[in-house]
Amino acid sequence: MSTGPTKSTPNGFENSLRPEEEQNKIDEMRKLIGPLSGKLALYCSDASISRYLAAQSWNVKKAAKMLKASLKWRLDFKPEEILWDDVASEAETGKIYRSNYKDKHGRPVLVMRPRCQNTKSVEGQMKYLVYCMENAVVNLPEDQEQMIWLVDFHGYALSNFSIKVTKETAHILQDYYPERLGITILYDAPKIFEPFWKIILTIRDFQTPDKRISFGILKIAAVRLTVSCNYVLEIQSCVRWLMDFGANNGFPKGQDAETLKDSLAKPFLDPKTASKVQFMYSDDPNSKKMMEELFDMSLVESAFGGDDKADFDVNKYAERMREDDKKLSAFWKKDNNSASNAQPTVTADPSLEPTNSDSDSEVLDEKVEKPSLDVDEEELSIEETLPGTDSTNANVKAV
Repeated sequence: MSTGPTKSTPNGFENSLRPEEEQNKIDEMRKLIGPLSGKLALYCSDASISRYLAAQSWNVKKAAKMLKASLKWRLDFKPEEILWDDVASEAETGKIYRSNYKDKHGRPVLVMRPRCQNTKSVEGQMKYLVYCMENAVVNLPEDQEQMIWLVDFHGYALSNFSIKVTKETAHILQDYYPERLGITILYDAPKIFEPFWKIILTIRDFQTPDKRISFGILKIAAVRLTVSCNYVLEIQSCVRWLMDFGANNGFPKGQDAETLKDSLAKPFLDPKTASKVQFMYSDDPNSKKMMEELFDMSLVESAFGGDDKADFDVNKYAERMREDDKKLSAFWKKDNNSASNAQPTVTADPSLEPTNSDSDSEVLDEKVEKPSLDVDEEELSIEETLPGTDSTNANVKAV
């Protein structure tokens, strides 16, 4: 591995490897994953494998485990088959939409408006999120791998917040779309959000090796919140609030802070994703400057300080999405020769193509454990194989 400084690739994620070192790790990944065909082979381009490696700090075993879980999820969830008409009811309020502009780095922008939540089905909301992610990916320029999330908090109320939806969103983003997020901008979020974010980072920074949180750590977090929020009068009241939060979110009641598990210390985001979250405010000159550095503000919605005052029009947006559906379908219908050309170390294997057979149905019914970003490397066995693959086959034929 190169000992030189970490650098950002043109695609946006950090890479400290020389090109030949990166390719060697990609080749190692392919041997661990085994032969693929069809859509799975098409998905596993070198660029895609590099994203999984970057997400796991270029640890091949961890990245292979993560990618295998993603491939199983794609076989089950079939994100590439979701069309606009399947999710139109979720989209009609414009709670998430892809803007018609990109940032100055060519990254597509997903605009999110929590106040526009119009359904209660977590399953439906996640299906629409996945549709939006796939749509953003298919609209990436050739030299770009990442997107922007731009979150408009105008009109936000606590009733718009769901811990379950937030956790599931983070899970899908981090585990199935690693390194796809360039930055998340929380625009005009309630003032309590940013200091609360500092609490989360404090707890994560100071949690004990066994993932438990001491009463002293909560005091440190409370001090940070007290310093950040003038209306918090005393540390003990803040600690009590933290304890109530823990008790109301699945932690054992009637026990002291030392019993709180790591779900409070790591509520939603891994450190790398957390570092991509930025708070910006309409009344802050620095925020305005940062927005102008990222975007052509003449194209950006007025809600974010831009010049575009047009309202979201679901009918016009539906026309755009139906055209994009054709583009997405064309991409995934590439023949096996195209897939093979894109994956020079992958051998075609028809057994991986989803069919209506009973055996494939049984495979798709298997539960896949969510990848953990904190487990020890010894726990990350690569013996588990994908449906129809043989991880013991070390002779992956080049085509």
